[in-house]
Amino acid sequence: MNKNIVIVCFLISITLFYRQVRAQETFINTVNMTYLDKLIATAKKNYPEVKSRQSQVKIARSTYNQTKFAWLDGLTASYIYSPQNLVNQAKPSIFKGYQLAITLNIGQLLRNPASTNIASESFKIAQYQQAEYMLSLEAQVKRSYFTYLAAMAELRLRSGAVTDAGTAVKQLKYAFQKGETTFQIYNEQLTTYYNQNAFMLQAELATWTAKTNLEELLGIKLEDIK
Repeated sequence: MNKNIVIVCFLISITLFYRQVRAQETFINTVNMTYLDKLIATAKKNYPEVKSRQSQVKIARSTYNQTKFAWLDGLTASYIYSPQNLVNQAKPSIFKGYQLAITLNIGQLLRNPASTNIASESFKIAQYQQAEYMLSLEAQVKRSYFTYLAAMAELRLRSGAVTDAGTAVKQLKYAFQKGETTFQIYNEQLTTYYNQNAFMLQAELATWTAKTNLEELLGIKLEDIK
């Protein structure tokens, strides 16, 4: 009976140790702000939506620049050539040689300022939307990076718990074979070991999922970012 009490105390100590380690585990110390800045810069360079926003800004800028000179569309230039030795009885003219004529479309001229203002505001909107998306993308990268670090921290915890539970199972198995503990105690620890393995598999899945989500924003593998 005394040996059983010792074994139970051993198991309790392992549990308390695991809880203490888990309480102390944090991913805050693993946050690398310089590396995070590289991740953000990579996402802004590679993510397709960023390029789409840049194209929208270029189109809006081009449209605005075109409207600034659209008043020239209201101008029409033409010329008339009257030979020196030709006399036109129907429309006599005192001018001979080349004659330049310029006509101005007043309606076009009046409409142009309004069109220019609209194009200017559209250009500003495209710029604001691009800036807004850049801030949103930066926040997404940060959240994905922190989620990935937290998932890895959880995986380390689960891996350590599996190791501890496996060690306890081996010791209890030896003690059970020698008749120093009951099957119930051994079976309970075995169940704990299986549960910890299941938790570790979930942590592995969470880690790979977080890594995949982060790499989706980056456009490249994490391993390629130094």
